Amino acid sequence: MSTYGPKALWPEANSPGLRNPRIPGSRAQAQSAPSQRPRTGLSLTDLHCDEDTRSIPCRDGRSFLLRPDRAALIIVDMQRDFCHPGGYGSENDAEAVVRFGALIPIIGRVLAASREIGLQIIATREGHAPDLSDITPAKMQRSIAYGSPYGAHGPMGRVLIRGEYGHDIVDELKLREGEIMVDKPGYSAFHSTPLEQILRDRHIEDLIFTGVTTDVCVFSTLREAVDRGFRCLLLGDCTESFKPGMRDATMTMIESEGGIFGWVAESASLLRALAR
Repeated sequence: MSTYGPKALWPEANSPGLRNPRIPGSRAQAQSAPSQRPRTGLSLTDLHCDEDTRSIPCRDGRSFLLRPDRAALIIVDMQRDFCHPGGYGSENDAEAVVRFGALIPIIGRVLAASREIGLQIIATREGHAPDLSDITPAKMQRSIAYGSPYGAHGPMGRVLIRGEYGHDIVDELKLREGEIMVDKPGYSAFHSTPLEQILRDRHIEDLIFTGVTTDVCVFSTLREAVDRGFRCLLLGDCTESFKPGMRDATMTMIESEGGIFGWVAESASLLRALAR
């Protein structure tokens, strides 16, 4: 497993595959990266589909065309503090945490099938440095108002602090060699992380989203991915929100206006397509 932290902690000098033009002095500033694909979106006629392309039926009658060699499974924030009874999430909404935990075996089946056909696996963890140097005052104030200040001592260690037991992903979804963990200080996995460059370097264009919460970290990441030209599929039974109505509203927004933010399908449809 490779782990990438927030931008200030990027191991740029030690990561030959990492090139980010926004970092002064990085290799990408000194030379172009011809292997990168343009940031523009793709029309249906430019999808370069082949015999391995899988068609996944979606809720609204459309189909998502998945190209395994250009696809990644994104597992958003399936962390112990969010998904295990006894984590800090249980102190605020124990019923929601039970629903989050119920996602683990479903996402596990998707993960196993994705590994079987060679999809790139990427997981994210929301959290902050032990000294809280990478949290904004506004975000800190929101956590205080909610009653769970970042960095406070919780049942699984300091709340959402990198390196604490509760911050890590649940054991059932642990990553393997060659899979990627992105540690993020914000809600979107693109904010202050090398996620976009990781995807560009691997020529990935199709993203499958799972994880929590639907309306915050999942949707924030998905919307930023859409603006960067990625094609996004959300698996509706692999995601949850603290309030179920927010999950349903998010899926409706994704499908609105002809799929302005992408596609929504159930995991069973994906699994059938991957198994063919």
